[in-house]
Amino acid sequence: MKRESINPVEWGIAFHMDQAEVVEGHKRLMHCSGQVALREDPEADLGLAVIAPGDVRGQTVAALANIDAILEKAGMTRANILHLRFFTTDIDAFLANYDVYSDWIGEAGTRPPQTLLQISRLVNPDLMVEIEAVAAQ
Repeated sequence: MKRESINPVEWGIAFHMDQAEVVEGHKRLMHCSGQVALREDPEADLGLAVIAPGDVRGQTVAALANIDAILEKAGMTRANILHLRFFTTDIDAFLANYDVYSDWIGEAGTRPPQTLLQISRLVNPDLMVEIEAVAAQ
């Protein structure tokens, strides 16, 4: 798979993000549903409990760990990620903890384009972060 970074301006590079990317030669494309900080808990509502309620940093770590697990199951790595979409209920807290993502993706040596959106709430009111990913190989 060949990747070409497109950056008419370069400010995004400091955030491990390209403005756009042209990708050629991939054979498999994966769209990952939004990942949140949930763990199985048979005593919780719907059998799921929120990891790190009220903690953007902890929830970002958990959501990224879920993406790692999905990538591994698909036979991919972080280097295969083409795009990420972040949803948060507190954009200031997310940006204050952006190093969690930056360090995570920095290990892959890529800068996938991304979108960051603040929303009023997620499916569970204790959730603060949801992350979608697209990957290819």
